[in-house]
Amino acid sequence: MSDAARIFVDLAAQSLTLARPDQASLAWPVSTSREGPGETRDSGCTPRGRHVVRARIGAGLPRGAVLVGRRPTGEIWSPALARAHPERDWILSRILWLSGLEPGRNRLGTLDTMRRYIYIHGTPDDQPMGVPASHGCIRMRNDDVIELFELAPAGTEVLIHEGGEA
Repeated sequence: MSDAARIFVDLAAQSLTLARPDQASLAWPVSTSREGPGETRDSGCTPRGRHVVRARIGAGLPRGAVLVGRRPTGEIWSPALARAHPERDWILSRILWLSGLEPGRNRLGTLDTMRRYIYIHGTPDDQPMGVPASHGCIRMRNDDVIELFELAPAGTEVLIHEGGEA
C-alpha cells in the first residue's frame, strides 16, 4: 500500500473504510444507490472502480449546512425544513467530489463520474445507513462525513467495489 490514505467503499456491505498507513483504519456505514452499481450517466447508480477525491467542498461549514449545486444555501437542515421542501435530495455538511480514474469505465463520455456529480456527502440523520437508498452518491451521517473530510485531502484514492474485490 502507498504512503497515502485510501478510501474503500464496499457496496455489498454498505460501508466506507479509510485505510491509513501506520494508523488504525476507520470505518463508517454508508448508503449508496438504490438502483445498485453502474457507471452510465442518468442511471442513478453508484459507479464502481478506481476514483480520486477531485474536490473538497464545505470546509468550515456548520454541521447540517445545506448545499445545492455545490454551494451553501445558508440553511441548516431541520425536520421543519425537510417538511417545507420534500422534493429535495439533501446534500449536507461536506462534499468529497469524485472523479473516475479508468477511461472507458468511470471516466470520459457517458461514464464520467465527475460529470455525473457523484459525491461522498452528508445526509439527514433520519436517513437510513447500511441500506442502498441514494440517487447515486455515497451518503454518510453528518458527523462521519465531517470526520472523513478532515482526513481525506484532494487526491485521496477511492475504490468503489461490490465486496470481496478490494
